Amino acid sequence: MLVMDNTALLLVDIQGTLARTVHESNLVFDNWLKLIKAAKLFKLPIIMLEQYPQGLGATIPEVSRLLEDVPPIEKITFNACLNENFLKKVSETGRKQLLVAGIEAHVCVYQSVSGLLEEHYEVHVASDAVSSRKSWNRLVALERMRDQGAIITTTEIALFEMMRIADNEMFRQFITIVK
Repeated sequence: MLVMDNTALLLVDIQGTLARTVHESNLVFDNWLKLIKAAKLFKLPIIMLEQYPQGLGATIPEVSRLLEDVPPIEKITFNACLNENFLKKVSETGRKQLLVAGIEAHVCVYQSVSGLLEEHYEVHVASDAVSSRKSWNRLVALERMRDQGAIITTTEIALFEMMRIADNEMFRQFITIVK
């Protein structure tokens, strides 16, 4: 299970027009916002990636506005673990669990999850917060990530795992995020 004090949120390439054209974009978009708001409430470290922003565009404004204090890590590799700045940032969090969301599931999400597993992190993929342009690419990517050892979850399962208890002020704030 995810533990609030041991988890970081990784947002992969939520950029440009692609973010609005992936399969079930409205669903994943809503879940990206839930994950970000909950991560801020839980005080999770947040790492944001951008794949070649000069060509694909910047992180979408709805996400970047919520994360003005989180500079994106630019990359040109599909596997973010091939980027030393990324590996350093992940290590600096001191967290061993990563909750992953973003696009595209079968390219940068899949390859980055594979790299994180090779680096011995426990990786949870929010299946309703990752997507690809084609649904079958997303489905196969989720299967392959599971086969490699990633834990496939959903936004609400992951967030409620970290929340753990319903009788405190944080829960009252939390429930407004997931409703």
